[in-house]
Amino acid sequence: MKKILALALCAAAVLCATSALAADINFVTAGTSSTFYPISATVCQLWNDNIEGMRATATPSGGGIDNLNQAYDGEAQIGIANANLVYQAQEGLASFEGFANENLRIFAGLYLNPNQVVVTKDSGIETLEDLIGKHISIGSAGSTTVDEATVHLDILGKTLDDIKAEYMDTSAAADAISNKQLDGVWIMAGTPNAAVTQIMTTTDAQLLPIPAETVEALKVEYPWYAEDVIPAGTYAGQDEDVPTSAVKLTLFITADVDEETVYQMTKVFWENWDSLTETHAALKKADPKEACNDVAGVPIHEGAARYYREIGIME
Repeated sequence: MKKILALALCAAAVLCATSALAADINFVTAGTSSTFYPISATVCQLWNDNIEGMRATATPSGGGIDNLNQAYDGEAQIGIANANLVYQAQEGLASFEGFANENLRIFAGLYLNPNQVVVTKDSGIETLEDLIGKHISIGSAGSTTVDEATVHLDILGKTLDDIKAEYMDTSAAADAISNKQLDGVWIMAGTPNAAVTQIMTTTDAQLLPIPAETVEALKVEYPWYAEDVIPAGTYAGQDEDVPTSAVKLTLFITADVDEETVYQMTKVFWENWDSLTETHAALKKADPKEACNDVAGVPIHEGAARYYREIGIME
C-alpha cells in the first residue's frame, strides 16, 4: 500500500511539474505581410516543438501600439514593439495615458532602429539646427518619424512649425527629394533602407549626423534613446561613419507568464539562433550579447534574466 501511495505521489509530482510548464502564449507582431509575422510563426513552432506543454500561437496585429494594447487587455502575452512604446505603455504615457501596464517586462532587446535624416547637399544643411525653415518630409501623419522629428526639434527649443514639414511615406519622399521638391527626408528604419538607397544613388545627398551629445540630451527626458552609427559604405557616396540616434526594437512579455516557462522560451529562442537567422535575414542585425541593453529601464522578465545570467550577459 505504501509503495502504491509513493508511486501515486511520484506520478502526481511529475504531472504537476509538466503542468507548471503548460502555457497558452499569444505572440503578436504585425500584419501577415510584415517582416516579423513569419518570424513569430517560426518561433512559436520552435517553442511548441521544444517545450513540453507549450501552446504558442502567432497572431497578426496592427503593430507595436496594438500589441501593447492587447497585452494590457490580457489578449497577448508576448509581442514586438520599440523600447519607447514599451516604456510609455508601462508608465501610462503618450498613447497609453490612463492605461499604465506595470505587468510589462522585456523578453529580449533585438536591434537598434536608427534615425536616418537624408538631406541634399544643395540645401546647405549640415546640422539639426540647419533644418529650421527647410522643406522636410517627416513621414506619414501619425507615423513614428513624426514623433522622432518632434522630439529632436524639441531639444533645440523648436517645433514642427519651425520647418516646412511634409507628411509623405518614404517612397513618395524619396521620389520628391530626387525631383528637387524637398530639402530632406526623415526616416527611421534598419539599414540599408530602400528609400535612403534610392536617394543616395540618384541625388547628390548626404546623411545628417546626430552627435552623441544630442543623444545624451535626449536621454534626460526620453530614456529609450541610444547612440548608433551608420557605417561608412552603407550607402552610395557615404565615405564616413555617420553618428545618429536610435531606439531598440524589443520583444516584450507579460509578468504573469511564469518564470520557468519564460526561461525555457528564452533558452529555445537564442539556442536556435543560427537556424532562425538563416531563415529570417532581418534577425541577423540582432546580437544576443546586447539583448539586455538599451531597453529604457524596463525590467527584464526574471525567467529571461535567469537565462541571460547563465550565459554571462547579465549580472
